[in-house]
Amino acid sequence: MRTTVDIPDPTYRKLKSEAAQRGCSVKELILRGVETQLSAGVRPKTRIQLPIVRSKRPGTLSLTSDQIYEVIPFP
Repeated sequence: MRTTVDIPDPTYRKLKSEAAQRGCSVKELILRGVETQLSAGVRPKTRIQLPIVRSKRPGTLSLTSDQIYEVIPFP
């Protein structure tokens, strides 16, 4: 299948130079890159278990905004 991709001139020059150094065509180098990305696949999403950091003293804590600002320095 044929497709058109716009590649910025500086990137194309690097691509062409790299293909020449590897002794292959620009097309081959692009296809290798695409195949590498496709074979890597999508990383499975993992669910995060909360709490991320376990507390030594679990429970609830009622803080006002002013009390939070006293504990955590905000710019």
